Amino acid sequence: MSTQPGLGALAEAVGLAVDWVDIAGRPQRVDDAVLGAILDALEIPNATPAQRREALSALGSRRQVPLLRTAVVGTPVDAGAADAPCVWEREDGSREDGHTNAAGQAMAPARPGYWTLACGAHTQRVAVAPLRCFGVHDAVSRAHPWGLVLQPYAARGPHDGGTGDTAACAAWARQAGAAGADALALGPVHAGGGMDADYSPYFPGDRRFLEAVYAAPVEQFGDAALQVLERDPALREQLAALRAAPLIDWPAAAMAKWAWLAAVRGAISDDAEATRDLQRFVSDGGPALARHVAFMHPRLGLSSSLYLFGQWMVSRGWQRAQAQARASGMGLGLIADLAVGFDPAGAEADAAGSALLRGLVLGAPPDRFCAAGQVWGVTSYSPHGLAEQGFAPFIALLRAVMRDRGGIRIDHILGWQRLWVVPDGAGAGQGAYLRYPLQDLLNIAAIESWRSRCIVIGEDLGVVPPGIRQTLAARGVLGMDVLPFARDENGGFLSPGAWRADAVAMTGTHDLPTLVGWRRGLDLGWRHRLGELDEEELRQQFAERSADIARLDEAMKGRALDEISGRRAALEYVGASPSALALLPVEDALGMAGQVNLPGTVGVHPNWRQRLPTEGVEHTLEDAMQRFATARAQVGP
Repeated sequence: MSTQPGLGALAEAVGLAVDWVDIAGRPQRVDDAVLGAILDALEIPNATPAQRREALSALGSRRQVPLLRTAVVGTPVDAGAADAPCVWEREDGSREDGHTNAAGQAMAPARPGYWTLACGAHTQRVAVAPLRCFGVHDAVSRAHPWGLVLQPYAARGPHDGGTGDTAACAAWARQAGAAGADALALGPVHAGGGMDADYSPYFPGDRRFLEAVYAAPVEQFGDAALQVLERDPALREQLAALRAAPLIDWPAAAMAKWAWLAAVRGAISDDAEATRDLQRFVSDGGPALARHVAFMHPRLGLSSSLYLFGQWMVSRGWQRAQAQARASGMGLGLIADLAVGFDPAGAEADAAGSALLRGLVLGAPPDRFCAAGQVWGVTSYSPHGLAEQGFAPFIALLRAVMRDRGGIRIDHILGWQRLWVVPDGAGAGQGAYLRYPLQDLLNIAAIESWRSRCIVIGEDLGVVPPGIRQTLAARGVLGMDVLPFARDENGGFLSPGAWRADAVAMTGTHDLPTLVGWRRGLDLGWRHRLGELDEEELRQQFAERSADIARLDEAMKGRALDEISGRRAALEYVGASPSALALLPVEDALGMAGQVNLPGTVGVHPNWRQRLPTEGVEHTLEDAMQRFATARAQVGP
């Protein structure tokens, strides 16, 4: 396929990959029309050779000295003058003298942090990173720790109001900690931009702040919160009905929770201690919190003071949940989930300024999750915009999400090297990869992970660029090994001993069928009902699934297993891997059949709506945790 003169060079200069390799290993080239549409979205003129030459010239004249360089401790940093004295000044005011070499480079200090390097008239801010991120064994004494994965909205509590809350999640942390777990990984709890029937936690309005629907009034204010409901029987009955429903009604649950929070706010208005703490929260939040509140409260139809009250309550609730998790014996406690992007019309986009990736949305080319590819509708930061702002939005984001957590899972960490971008309104196939500064992002993540004592897990699934897993592992970022994908070159299942030690072992993810659902082929049935598989394709897929089940059973026990014994064997199989951490989704621990999310669907599958069962699950859960813990304890050194 030919490329218009200058178009490929312009695309490459912007950071677009003209050539790439798909998940089957086949070389691909992005069509000229797609490149042009993406460049148009980026507001880069490209229609004529003259426009392309002018755009290339403009790109070449961008800032040559970055606002913030990043480096690893003890490595050379460009400082300007050759063979000259220089001074390093750390953010805490401490100083270290240095000297540049013949190439004009100074050696970065041995202490990580954010420094200013001065060499004559030249000054440069430098983020100096440790060799690796904070690791599991920096926090946990057990050799092969484990934990659970919980969708926070699914957790049930006596006063949750129709979605899980911080108190319900804390109860799960205490129970898991008592069973020997070191972590409770949560789905995203970012601030939404409003909730409709198709709400997704992976379509956040602002990842720097929290979703107030997870606030737990009774946990924080006790009888005062309950007395509010005694005075409003209609609200009490509405919350009880929402709590009893098997599926979440997001709009109704959000409306009822805000009504409850408003009433609680009035009831505790004379609580001097609460008022002082709220004032501290406002002061600590500074201009970023004020701007977030100013954007969000009219969007949700709430007063600014009520929205701020909700942010304060849920923030303090997650602080208490982490404290209770650690008090239960967990070495890590809560692990946060950082969504890959955010609503292009949301509060985070409003605050991003020139760092916002405008006119483009994120997605994925065809991969194992979705054969047709995906368009997620979220956007992100521009790689050039981040550099121009000295990575300030990225640093602020990491600090916000790592706060009060023992770990962070980076959704689609492959995007730290390249993101599949699509013009808004186009299909998944009309996209291309946009390159990002992986080493800079890793250096900043390493600094922030140690400051927050927070491990870093990267979801490295999908179309994986060559070498990135090795790069991430070298910097202390754990990958993810997931049972359905842990295969050899012949399609057989890898033995647990062959799984990565520098990854997190899991039975599945929120985008995959549960162990029970996989054995039943429920995901295939859904694809057939949605018209993605005809009758013949469905029969073929079921035959392939049956063969896969037989392969797994052979690998696990050497014989055919039924649904219950197959699930139990899978827990032991995954737990026996040498992984740094093993995480068991609660849905698999409880033997649930329903899938959390069916990728590529909206409004037809109950995505992000299923609550956890309340009856007859205690023995199943205890058995699952015991099997998982026993398998972890038996892993060799």
